[in-house]
Amino acid sequence: MTANGRPADISRLDYRPPGSNPLDLEIFSASDLRRRVGKGFFQATHRYGFHMLLCVARGECTHLVDFEPVACKPGSLLAIQPAQAHRFGSDQQWDGWIVLFQPEFLPSSNTTAPYSELRLASELESLPRPLWLQEHELRVVTGAVRQMQKDSRIAARPEQVHALLRHQMYALLLRLAVLHNPQQAPGNANFVALRRFKIFRRLVDKRFAQWHGVAEYASRLGCSQKSLTRAAMEGAGVNAKDFIASRINLEAKRLLAHTVLPIAVIGEQLGFQDPTNFVKFFRREVGRTPGQFRCRQMIGTK
Repeated sequence: MTANGRPADISRLDYRPPGSNPLDLEIFSASDLRRRVGKGFFQATHRYGFHMLLCVARGECTHLVDFEPVACKPGSLLAIQPAQAHRFGSDQQWDGWIVLFQPEFLPSSNTTAPYSELRLASELESLPRPLWLQEHELRVVTGAVRQMQKDSRIAARPEQVHALLRHQMYALLLRLAVLHNPQQAPGNANFVALRRFKIFRRLVDKRFAQWHGVAEYASRLGCSQKSLTRAAMEGAGVNAKDFIASRINLEAKRLLAHTVLPIAVIGEQLGFQDPTNFVKFFRREVGRTPGQFRCRQMIGTK
């Protein structure tokens, strides 16, 4: 922590559920979380090593997700992805459900099925921020979450409880995908491209600071750059080069908005040995310099 109260880096929280025989999923209310942690936790910025579904059932609040404020009210469902920068904010007069689960908790499925695990994972990441639930939809979703919480306490073999919760989570996420895009006609996804994109995305998350070009990723994945670009278009709607650039700049924005690391240090962490090259890259993609971006973020949080 620095003298002005801003952190030198974003705090990371890994998945550590309570209990001697923990499950890969944990469910609790926002009020329960307040009783477990102090006010400082809600006003600090974290990045998680797990998925978080946050459903507001009562009151209003504003969350900060990757330096963007997200206003929530009853019926708001917010999906926080691993590694995103998130802050609960100072609002205290709200309550709702919080579901934590590891990426590996998504159930495996038959790869020949028209709606596979890969497509479901992509749908989860593409949910609007937030997803607005109508009153009857909110009742169904919160009812499903309550049932999962109850079932997580069943006195049964852990593998049985895990299997039950996985299928319930699959049904919940599929319901959210349907609510998000009900007019989408079912059909066979381009599974090969979608699988390649999923691997590509994970590789970018690990290597974006070292590999800035498409060629390195295509070589590691054993495919051509054209094939990788087609996969990126299928999975994200942008070409592979732009997807990599977007990931680099997202990390730069997180560090600029939530830490006081010098701009040159941030550039070095992201693979730019020359600070000038980092500034040019950031300005070309974002439309302003790193210093201008940080200044606007600091003004916005006052």
